[in-house]
Amino acid sequence: MEPITATTIAALAFKKAFEKTIEKFTEATWNKIDALRKKIWDKLAGNEEAKKALTATETGSKESLQLVAQYLDSEMQWDENFAQEVKNLARDIQQEIEIGEMRGENIQNVYGGEGNQYNNKFQGLQNSSISIHYNNSDS
Repeated sequence: MEPITATTIAALAFKKAFEKTIEKFTEATWNKIDALRKKIWDKLAGNEEAKKALTATETGSKESLQLVAQYLDSEMQWDENFAQEVKNLARDIQQEIEIGEMRGENIQNVYGGEGNQYNNKFQGLQNSSISIHYNNSDS
């Protein structure tokens, strides 16, 4: 998981403007993204230049996203409670996105008492094989 910086938080909050695969997020994740975006808007709305950057970011301007991150960083340094709130929301969003991206495949074949299990891309395992041998003695 990447560190929670103002840039990370801004990118997560305005993900909708830049993501092409947004349909894979859950409703709960979108609710958190919306809450994060609203917190940022509420905090920066008093600054006209920040407001312009926020508006441009909503339409997909990556340059404006960097400006939003700078304004956000400044506010986070001045207001520790706000900083903690947005960091916690961003961390939750990151975790949900990472969990949503985890897809695993687990195949187990057992032939004549010998089993082979193949795991593909699950929790860091890639193309790993596990051999399982069963004792078929009749004793």
